[in-house]
Amino acid sequence: MSGRTATAGNGLLERARWASRAFARYDRATVDRIVAAVARTAADNATRYAEWAVRETGFGVAEHKALKNVACSTGLAEAYAGHDYVSPRTDAAEKIMSIPRPAGVVFALTPSTNPVATVYFKILLSLMTRNAIIISPHPMAKECCSDAARTLAEAAVAAGAPDGVVQVIEEPELPLVEAMMASPLVDVVVATGGTPVVRAAYRSGNPALGVGPGNVPVLVDRSADLESAARLIVDSKSFDNSILCTNESVLIAEDAVADRLVSLMRGAHLLSGPDRDRVRDALFPGGSFDTRFVGKDATWIAERAGVRVPPGTRVLLAPIDLAVPEEPLAHEKLCPVLGLLRVPSARSGIDAARAVLRITGAGHSAAIHSTDPRTIMEFGAAVPVLRISVNAGNSLGSSGVHTNLPISMTIGTGYVGGSSAGANLQPGDLVDWTRVAYHVDAPFGDFAGLDPWAPPDGPVPRYPEPSNARRTSAAAPGTPSGDPGAGPSGPGSSGPGSSGPGSSGTAQDTLRDEIRRLILEELASLVRS
Repeated sequence: MSGRTATAGNGLLERARWASRAFARYDRATVDRIVAAVARTAADNATRYAEWAVRETGFGVAEHKALKNVACSTGLAEAYAGHDYVSPRTDAAEKIMSIPRPAGVVFALTPSTNPVATVYFKILLSLMTRNAIIISPHPMAKECCSDAARTLAEAAVAAGAPDGVVQVIEEPELPLVEAMMASPLVDVVVATGGTPVVRAAYRSGNPALGVGPGNVPVLVDRSADLESAARLIVDSKSFDNSILCTNESVLIAEDAVADRLVSLMRGAHLLSGPDRDRVRDALFPGGSFDTRFVGKDATWIAERAGVRVPPGTRVLLAPIDLAVPEEPLAHEKLCPVLGLLRVPSARSGIDAARAVLRITGAGHSAAIHSTDPRTIMEFGAAVPVLRISVNAGNSLGSSGVHTNLPISMTIGTGYVGGSSAGANLQPGDLVDWTRVAYHVDAPFGDFAGLDPWAPPDGPVPRYPEPSNARRTSAAAPGTPSGDPGAGPSGPGSSGPGSSGPGSSGTAQDTLRDEIRRLILEELASLVRS
């Protein structure tokens, strides 16, 4: 890694560290205002960034990406509107007071498949919990993601957040990303992407929240509402051209209802044996999935495979005989090609779903269409995943849009999937709680009306500029100074009524005081050790 690249990375991290210390002192009302403003800005730009993402990556459907962007902006803010990750909590019965402690600096890796929705999602979760975040976008989606992150950063600062609370790596080169992930200035890495990305996050040496791949089996038993199941499965598999890792991969249907189910799947084309082989060969040349087909529509795939399909085809149904590793169509397919496996009974279907997940996708998600509670419970107990959609399309079911699971673009696979996260990522994953516990026989304190946090005192805090920065005007009277970790009013603050971060006549003295404070802190820690 070049010296210039390393300097750029360190600059982002130092700025984020400063912002996280300032932001950690904000009160709930201010945090709520910032989150609401950023969510509105994100939703206002949902369609623009959806179209941009499709142009830049060539993946998916702009209309569907816009829906995800709205779900991960105002939808997310509304879902957590009643949640409080800022105020202390007291439990008089247990004699425990709990004080929230933000993680600090979040380093967030985002994918090319759901680029802007994931940027929105991770930024809002970080703001809800008073963390600073650095976005590391996938190189294939770096332009739309960088612009989205900058837009949300501006909205956050305009609403009162400290400068640098949201940043983005404009040129995400691998050496830079790996070095920043491993930096002691990073408090947690949140990785969404392929297995290599997640493994790299776990190897960084910093705490990491990562996810594993999906390979969703969906079982339809004889008790299911077949018309509803057929519609939901086609809509889900074709949503955003099947780019979500929660999309159905293998449809497992009981023999008794399989023909009827297929006949009701409007927009799905059942491939003949020879056509199935052509599609398999096109998608998996040499046995490995060809990423050119990621997020492409069904007619485009059929054309490249040399298969004729009716106009308006949204899903290609590919019959398979067994769910085994040697069958490529039983593997994850981030495109609207759905494996079809017939089974004699629901019990056999549960076994087949387990077989699909032995290939890949353990811990991720599955779906079932049934009205039999016994079958649903057996499916839930036997299939090794941590979320199951019932009578819902899994693309938006397991991601919490069409169910009451947490809305999320980061799906934890838990221990069974080799992940430290087992649930849909949510704000609580980015905050710790300090427990202040009284002796069991001691009287508990009265903390009513007390709050250690406060709204920003004065203008929005700005990151302190270096002492040799060009200065063009005199300081605004009353510009606050002091320790950015002690309150929201940090050195070099600017905002309405001030002359900007580079104009303070006392900025050099403020910066010297800050450097002196940091040196004294480090010396004190050395003496204590």
